[in-house]
Amino acid sequence: MIEDGVVDGGRPLAHGWLPGPGDDEPPRAAGEVRDVLLAQLELHRARLLRKVEGLTEEQLRRSVLPSGWTPLELLVHLDAVERRWLVWGFLGEPLADPWRDEGPDGRWAVPDGASAAAVVGALRARWETSRAVVADVPLERRSAVGGRFASADEAPTLGWVLLHLLQETARHVGQLDVVRELLDGRTGE
Repeated sequence: MIEDGVVDGGRPLAHGWLPGPGDDEPPRAAGEVRDVLLAQLELHRARLLRKVEGLTEEQLRRSVLPSGWTPLELLVHLDAVERRWLVWGFLGEPLADPWRDEGPDGRWAVPDGASAAAVVGALRARWETSRAVVADVPLERRSAVGGRFASADEAPTLGWVLLHLLQETARHVGQLDVVRELLDGRTGE
């Protein structure tokens, strides 16, 4: 039941909504585009973690695809993607290593010595930072110049950045569907 912008369980709608274990879609009462966009991003973030939940450290580090990437490398990549687009891109802050998810061969890489728990913890922390960056910022606001973008003409709006993050996260969740089925036979949501 939804009352006064709050979903069952007391979780607020809109930019404050976080999916619970049984949520397979965001609340339909979210009417503003911003609220729908952020709720969808949160849903796919949660799906991402559900896709890797229960995999062993060995399974997270093993590739089952010809391209060679592993589930753990994918998590590192998505952490770096949000950092690139929101910190370096939208905020315009300089980053010494914006492509830190890439190894020397140009492929995704897990930092030396990083455990699966550390990678997941870093990703969760990144999402908290991302939430803080976009809090109460209008979708129409353009990215700052000076970080990823050299001119105002190439600087996208926050709405564009969030839609890009949503499609990138959702696409990778779909890829993890296949990887999970190949690793242990688990399918779907």
